[in-house]
Amino acid sequence: MDEKPESGALAGETFHNLLRTLRFLRQHTHQMKSQGISPRGYAVLRFLFESGSATVGQVQAYLYCSPSTTSALISQLEEAKYLLRARSRKDNRVVVVELTPAGQEVAERTPLGGLPLLRHRLRTLPTDKLQRLNEALIEIMQLMEVPGSDEVS
Repeated sequence: MDEKPESGALAGETFHNLLRTLRFLRQHTHQMKSQGISPRGYAVLRFLFESGSATVGQVQAYLYCSPSTTSALISQLEEAKYLLRARSRKDNRVVVVELTPAGQEVAERTPLGGLPLLRHRLRTLPTDKLQRLNEALIEIMQLMEVPGSDEVS
Protein backbone atom coordinates (compact mmCIF):
# COMPACT_ATOMS: atom_id res chain seq x y z
CA MET A 1 0.00 0.00 0.00
CA ASP A 2 1.29 3.44 -0.89
CA GLU A 3 0.87 6.08 1.79
CA LYS A 4 -0.26 9.47 0.57
CA PRO A 5 1.75 12.29 2.20
CA GLU A 6 -1.36 14.28 3.14
CA SER A 7 -2.95 11.30 4.88
CA GLY A 8 0.08 10.52 7.08
CA ALA A 9 -0.74 13.08 9.77
CA LEU A 10 -4.43 12.21 9.80
CA ALA A 11 -3.62 8.49 9.94
CA GLY A 12 -1.35 9.16 12.93
CA GLU A 13 -4.05 11.18 14.68
CA THR A 14 -6.63 8.48 14.01
CA PHE A 15 -4.33 5.79 15.37
CA HIS A 16 -3.56 7.94 18.43
CA ASN A 17 -7.28 8.39 19.13
CA LEU A 18 -7.82 4.64 18.92
CA LEU A 19 -4.94 4.06 21.36
CA ARG A 20 -6.35 6.67 23.77
CA THR A 21 -9.70 4.89 23.68
CA LEU A 22 -8.13 1.48 24.33
CA ARG A 23 -6.04 2.90 27.22
CA PHE A 24 -9.13 4.48 28.73
CA LEU A 25 -10.97 1.16 28.58
CA ARG A 26 -8.04 -0.63 30.27
CA GLN A 27 -7.96 2.02 33.02
CA HIS A 28 -11.71 1.77 33.49
CA THR A 29 -11.46 -2.02 33.70
CA HIS A 30 -8.72 -1.73 36.33
CA GLN A 31 -10.82 0.76 38.32
CA MET A 32 -13.84 -1.56 38.24
CA LYS A 33 -11.76 -4.55 39.34
CA SER A 34 -10.32 -2.51 42.23
CA GLN A 35 -13.92 -2.03 43.40
CA GLY A 36 -14.30 -5.81 43.52
CA ILE A 37 -16.36 -6.42 40.39
CA SER A 38 -15.41 -7.17 36.82
CA PRO A 39 -16.64 -4.83 34.09
CA ARG A 40 -18.63 -7.71 32.60
CA GLY A 41 -20.15 -8.44 36.02
CA TYR A 42 -21.07 -4.79 36.37
CA ALA A 43 -22.62 -4.86 32.90
CA VAL A 44 -24.89 -7.71 34.05
CA LEU A 45 -25.89 -5.80 37.19
CA ARG A 46 -26.58 -2.68 35.15
CA PHE A 47 -28.62 -4.66 32.61
CA LEU A 48 -30.75 -6.16 35.38
CA PHE A 49 -31.03 -2.76 37.07
CA GLU A 50 -32.49 -1.29 33.87
CA SER A 51 -34.61 -4.25 32.79
CA GLY A 52 -35.67 -5.88 36.06
CA SER A 53 -35.41 -9.64 35.91
CA ALA A 54 -34.13 -11.41 32.80
CA THR A 55 -33.58 -14.92 31.57
CA VAL A 56 -30.08 -16.34 31.38
CA GLY A 57 -30.48 -16.32 27.58
CA GLN A 58 -31.29 -12.59 27.63
CA VAL A 59 -28.18 -11.92 29.72
CA GLN A 60 -26.12 -13.98 27.28
CA ALA A 61 -27.49 -12.04 24.30
CA TYR A 62 -26.77 -8.74 26.07
CA LEU A 63 -23.14 -9.73 26.73
CA TYR A 64 -22.50 -11.32 23.32
CA CYS A 65 -20.78 -14.29 24.95
CA SER A 66 -21.10 -18.07 25.19
CA PRO A 67 -23.59 -19.91 27.42
CA SER A 68 -20.75 -21.28 29.58
CA THR A 69 -19.21 -17.82 30.09
CA THR A 70 -22.62 -16.40 30.99
CA SER A 71 -23.35 -19.23 33.41
CA ALA A 72 -19.96 -18.85 35.13
CA LEU A 73 -20.42 -15.08 35.46
CA ILE A 74 -23.92 -15.48 36.87
CA SER A 75 -22.59 -18.04 39.35
CA GLN A 76 -19.90 -15.59 40.50
CA LEU A 77 -22.44 -12.81 40.94
CA GLU A 78 -24.77 -15.17 42.79
CA GLU A 79 -21.92 -16.24 45.14
CA ALA A 80 -21.18 -12.56 45.79
CA LYS A 81 -24.88 -12.14 46.71
CA TYR A 82 -25.49 -9.62 43.90
CA LEU A 83 -28.20 -11.61 42.17
CA LEU A 84 -30.57 -14.53 42.57
CA ARG A 85 -31.22 -17.28 40.07
CA ALA A 86 -34.53 -19.18 40.00
CA ARG A 87 -36.69 -21.24 37.67
CA SER A 88 -39.47 -19.38 35.92
CA ARG A 89 -42.93 -19.96 37.38
CA LYS A 90 -44.37 -19.99 33.84
CA ASP A 91 -41.84 -22.40 32.34
CA ASN A 92 -39.67 -24.55 34.59
CA ARG A 93 -37.07 -24.93 31.81
CA VAL A 94 -36.27 -21.21 31.91
CA VAL A 95 -33.87 -19.74 34.47
CA VAL A 96 -34.50 -16.15 35.54
CA VAL A 97 -32.01 -13.88 37.31
CA GLU A 98 -32.72 -10.74 39.31
CA LEU A 99 -30.81 -8.35 41.50
CA THR A 100 -30.58 -8.68 45.25
CA PRO A 101 -30.59 -5.50 47.34
CA ALA A 102 -26.75 -5.67 47.39
CA GLY A 103 -26.66 -5.94 43.59
CA GLN A 104 -29.12 -3.08 43.30
CA GLU A 105 -26.88 -0.94 45.51
CA VAL A 106 -23.77 -1.68 43.42
CA ALA A 107 -25.63 -0.88 40.18
CA GLU A 108 -26.94 2.39 41.64
CA ARG A 109 -23.72 3.66 43.23
CA THR A 110 -21.22 2.76 40.50
CA PRO A 111 -21.00 5.49 37.89
CA LEU A 112 -21.85 4.48 34.37
CA GLY A 113 -18.63 4.48 32.36
CA GLY A 114 -16.57 2.60 29.81
CA LEU A 115 -18.39 0.09 27.65
CA PRO A 116 -21.69 0.21 29.61
CA LEU A 117 -21.81 3.98 29.04
CA LEU A 118 -20.98 3.53 25.36
CA ARG A 119 -23.70 0.88 25.01
CA HIS A 120 -26.21 3.23 26.64
CA ARG A 121 -25.27 6.26 24.55
CA LEU A 122 -25.16 4.39 21.24
CA ARG A 123 -28.89 3.70 21.65
CA THR A 124 -29.54 7.44 21.79
CA LEU A 125 -27.78 8.33 18.53
CA PRO A 126 -29.68 9.15 15.35
CA THR A 127 -29.75 6.21 12.95
CA ASP A 128 -27.61 7.93 10.30
CA LYS A 129 -24.84 8.74 12.79
CA LEU A 130 -24.97 5.23 14.22
CA GLN A 131 -24.71 3.80 10.70
CA ARG A 132 -21.60 5.91 9.98
CA LEU A 133 -19.97 4.78 13.24
CA ASN A 134 -20.77 1.17 12.47
CA GLU A 135 -19.29 1.45 8.99
CA ALA A 136 -16.11 3.06 10.40
CA LEU A 137 -15.73 0.28 12.98
CA ILE A 138 -16.21 -2.38 10.33
CA GLU A 139 -13.49 -0.68 8.28
CA ILE A 140 -11.15 -0.67 11.30
CA MET A 141 -11.88 -4.35 11.92
CA GLN A 142 -11.08 -5.15 8.30
CA LEU A 143 -7.86 -3.08 8.39
CA MET A 144 -6.79 -5.01 11.49
CA GLU A 145 -7.86 -8.32 9.90
CA VAL A 146 -10.16 -9.15 12.81
CA PRO A 147 -11.47 -12.69 12.21
CA GLY A 148 -14.95 -12.59 10.72
CA SER A 149 -14.80 -8.88 9.87
CA ASP A 150 -15.11 -9.62 6.17
CA GLU A 151 -18.48 -11.23 6.94
CA VAL A 152 -19.79 -8.14 8.79
CA SER A 153 -21.86 -5.63 6.91
